[in-house]
Amino acid sequence: MNAAPADQIRLLDVQALDVRLQQLAHKRRSLPEHAEIESLTKDHTQLRDLLVAAQTEESDTAREQTKAEQDVDQVRQRAVRDQQRLDSGAVSSPKDLENLQREIASLAKRQGDLEDIVLEVMERRESVQERVAELTERVGAVQGKIDDATARRDAAFEEIDGEVATVTKEREVISASVPADLLKLYDKLRDQQGGIGAARLYQRTCQGCRQELSITDFNDVRKASPDTVVRCENCGRILVRTSESGL
Repeated sequence: MNAAPADQIRLLDVQALDVRLQQLAHKRRSLPEHAEIESLTKDHTQLRDLLVAAQTEESDTAREQTKAEQDVDQVRQRAVRDQQRLDSGAVSSPKDLENLQREIASLAKRQGDLEDIVLEVMERRESVQERVAELTERVGAVQGKIDDATARRDAAFEEIDGEVATVTKEREVISASVPADLLKLYDKLRDQQGGIGAARLYQRTCQGCRQELSITDFNDVRKASPDTVVRCENCGRILVRTSESGL
């Protein structure tokens, strides 16, 4: 393949822009905010799970407290009715009177036991409510950190994407002045060679693979016409000759 030396040198400009685009893509993927957001999101998920569990426990405890209070109220009402019967003198039989007094005493004990249960449940509920409040605060704090990291990431995205757009436009302008067949070969080699399709020949060394050309290969390049598109015998990339090639 033949191409004017100026067109071959323009390939180096295209290559430099492609390298910059690769660097920008890597920078976008490697922003520290990515790892920060991922770590914070994991923490947030764990805390949310704990919060849901605590809220569920608080709800269960609230129902347990309501049930215990209802039990106390039922026993108290029954004790009140029995006491009213006793005070009214409606019970005249000594045996019935004794049974009624025994039941009132039993109900009093039962009420005391149930009230102790209510207090125990209330204490547990209060503890769970404190846990819910603590976890709610922690979830909010972590969410705030996620929002901050996301805002910083998005700002970085905007800056990087802006530069990508500028570099892409510049590449379009320069590559439009490169012969189509030369650009096609360059793009093919770039895909095959990890993003580097054309490299400068500097003092017998290919700047693409960083290997020095043998004397024979170097002499072949030296003898080649300036219009000839030469390739590195080591890596196959297009070798672009300049005044610093040592030819």
